[in-house]
Amino acid sequence: MTVQTKSKQRGISFIGLIFVGGVLAMAGVVAAQVFPTVLEFMAVQKAVQRAAAGQSVVEVRSLFDKQTEVDAISSITGKDLEVGKQGDKVVVKFAYQREIHLVGPAFLTLKYTGQSK
Repeated sequence: MTVQTKSKQRGISFIGLIFVGGVLAMAGVVAAQVFPTVLEFMAVQKAVQRAAAGQSVVEVRSLFDKQTEVDAISSITGKDLEVGKQGDKVVVKFAYQREIHLVGPAFLTLKYTGQSK
């Protein structure tokens, strides 16, 4: 007479599956809200690079404002830029932040900074 031993079941329980699914869903919602701000940051970087071709502060800000209209940038304007010179090159710096409401009193604050090359 042979006795069969019980094998341990392996895997995830239904409650564990629900928990993991909930965590992944929350991470997906936050990522979906962060993604547009990253795209806007890349558009700002590109606009700053193009604006750095200007020779004066007024010209740089004007070029940037025109580019913001084309790329639909709303987080920063030409007045927010810091324009300076390093040697012969015009250097344009920027910094701004975006807040994303998560739940209740909780916010996710994203701080973006950069400069022209």
